[in-house]
Amino acid sequence: MRSPSSPHVKSASLPMTLLPKCDPNDDEGTMKLIEELTTNAAQVQRQVLDEILARNSNTEYLRGFLDGLTGYHFFKKKVPVIEYEHVREYIERIANGAPSSIICTQPITELLTSSGTSGGQPKMMPSTSEELDRKTLLYDLQVPVINKYVDGLDKGKGMYLMFVKPEISTPSGLSARPVLTSYYKSSNFLNRHFNKHLIYTSPNETILCADSRQSMYSQLLCGLLQCDDVLRVGAVFSFAFLRAIKFLEDHWQELCSNIRAGEISEWITDSGSRRAVMRIMREPNAQLAERIEAECRKEPWEGIIRRLWPRTKYVDVIVTGSMAQYIPLLDFYSGGLPLVSTMYASSECFFGINLHPLSSPAEVSYTLIPNMAYFEFLPVKSDKRGDEEAFDADKCNRLEMVAEAVDLVDVEVGKYYELVVTTFTGLYRYRVGDILMVTGFHNSAPNFRFVHRRNIVLSIDTDKTNEEDLLLAITAAKPLLAPLGCLLSEYTSYADTSSIPGHYILFWELIKSNNAATELDSAVMEACCLMVEESLDWVYRRCRSRDRSVGALEIRVVRPGAFDALMDLCLTNGSSVNQYKTPRCISSPEAIAVLDGRVVGRFFSRSAPHWEPLRVGKN
Repeated sequence: MRSPSSPHVKSASLPMTLLPKCDPNDDEGTMKLIEELTTNAAQVQRQVLDEILARNSNTEYLRGFLDGLTGYHFFKKKVPVIEYEHVREYIERIANGAPSSIICTQPITELLTSSGTSGGQPKMMPSTSEELDRKTLLYDLQVPVINKYVDGLDKGKGMYLMFVKPEISTPSGLSARPVLTSYYKSSNFLNRHFNKHLIYTSPNETILCADSRQSMYSQLLCGLLQCDDVLRVGAVFSFAFLRAIKFLEDHWQELCSNIRAGEISEWITDSGSRRAVMRIMREPNAQLAERIEAECRKEPWEGIIRRLWPRTKYVDVIVTGSMAQYIPLLDFYSGGLPLVSTMYASSECFFGINLHPLSSPAEVSYTLIPNMAYFEFLPVKSDKRGDEEAFDADKCNRLEMVAEAVDLVDVEVGKYYELVVTTFTGLYRYRVGDILMVTGFHNSAPNFRFVHRRNIVLSIDTDKTNEEDLLLAITAAKPLLAPLGCLLSEYTSYADTSSIPGHYILFWELIKSNNAATELDSAVMEACCLMVEESLDWVYRRCRSRDRSVGALEIRVVRPGAFDALMDLCLTNGSSVNQYKTPRCISSPEAIAVLDGRVVGRFFSRSAPHWEPLRVGKN
C-alpha cells in the first residue's frame, strides 16, 4: 500500500538535479524541494544509480563484476550484496596510498570511522568533498520541517552540544575520523550561511576543542550565560545529552562561580575556548549565578531543563533504536518536553529526515531522501511460532533474511527490511546492518522506523536475544523499581558462559528519582530479574524452563559513574565522543572488568519464567 503522489507537485521530467541548491531560510522553497524529491522517488533513484555507474563502472572494483557493462539490470544481476569484509581490502589500500580510482573516480578526501560499538572495531568509509555537500543538503532540508511544527525558532538560539575527536592520519595522508568530526571541521559547517532559525549558543572554538571535558564545560557555560535566549536543547544522541546533564550536576557550583566572577576557570587552557567564552561572558553577573544556583540546589533534578532554560520548546536528540531506553530519563530531566529525532544518518552516508518531528518517540519514522544514495532493501521475516500475522515484538523470536533486494519504492508497509546502499563514494550494494520497518509513504518515498542493528545478540544455547528484545524486556521490568525511588539510567549485558549452564548478566546503573534513600531491596531486584526473563522470547523461556540449558538471569547493580568509566575505556580504544552509544552487549574482558569492579549488588531470578509448548493450529 502506498500513499498517492501529492496532487500539488507534478512529476519532474528527467534529468533532475541530484545535488540541488537549498536555502534553509526559504521554508517554502525547501518544502517544495522535499515534495519534488519524494514525489519523483523512482525517477530520482534510477538517475542516482545511472550517475554512479556512469562515473564508476570502470573502477577496479566494479570492473571485476560488470566488465564494462552498465545499466540497472546488469548492476542488480552481477554486483553482489556485500558486507564490510568484502570491501575492506580496497579501503585499506587507499588508506595505504593506492589511488581513489580503484573504487571511485572522484578523489577520496577522507575516511570516516564508524562507531566502535556498532558491530566491533571501527570501520573506515570513503568520503569525498561532494559528499559533504550532500550531508549539508540533508541538514538544510530538516530546518523548514521543524519550523512547520514549532513556531518562533528565529527568536532565539539552540543549545546543541557538539564535540570533535582527534583524527588519525593514514599512511596515504588521508585523515580517518568520525563522520561528525568531519562535518564540524569542514568549511560547510564552519563557514555556513547565516540561518536565523539555527543559531547555536556554542561558539565554533568550543566545538572544535579537542579536550572533550574542556569542550563540555565551555559549551555548558555558554549555554547558561545565554539561558534566556535558548529555545531548544540537545545533542546528536540521547546519551551524549544526558552525559552533559550529569556533567552539569557535578560542576554547577563552579560554573556559577565563573558567572558570578565574570571569569572562566583556570583549568580551561584551550585558548580558543577561553577567548570565545569571554566574548559572551563580558562582565560578572551575580543575579544570573544566584538564579542558576537556586534551581540546581533543588532535589530531585526533575524538570531541570525547563527550569534553567525556561523558553525551551523541545529536546533535539535521537531516541530511536538503543537510544529509546533513555526516554524516561529525558522526560524526567526535561519535565516532559517533546523529544525530537530529526534525521537518520550513518558513516556510510546520510539517509533521511523525520517529516513529523513532534511524533511520539515510539512512532518516529524517517523518510529516506532519494538523492542521497541508491537504496535497496533485503526483506526480513520473523520466525513467530507459526503466527503469520504482522510482526509483533512480543511474539517474534528472530528476524531472518529472505529473498532478493528490492528497490526503495517497492517496499511494503508493515514489512521489515535490512538497508543496503550504493553510494557516490565507492560503496556498492553495501549492507548497512540496520533493520527497518516500513510505516507508510510520503508521496512515493517510504517512511521507516529504525528497529535495531543486525546481529547484536545475546546467546547461550539456541536462544538469540537481539537489541530490541532486550530493550523491551528491560522496559517491562523498569516499573518494578518504583518502590526503591530510583530510575534505571544505564544498562548493558553479556552472556556468561564461564559456568554450565551459562546465563545472561545485566549491568544496571540506578539513580534517585526523589529524595528517598536508595537501598537495594533483594525482593524488588529479584522480581526485576524474573520480569526480564518473562518478557524475553519463547525460545529463551524454553531453554530456561524445559531444557535448563540457560541459567537464571542475573542483574548486577553498579555504583554511579560506572558507565562513564566504560565510555572512557571505549574512547581510549578509538570510539568517538560524538558517536558513542553505550554498547548493549559487551564481550571484552576489559569492559566486563570495568563494570565488575564497580558492582554494589548481585541478584538472580528465584524461579524460571513461564513457558508452555507451542500450540499449532487454529483455536
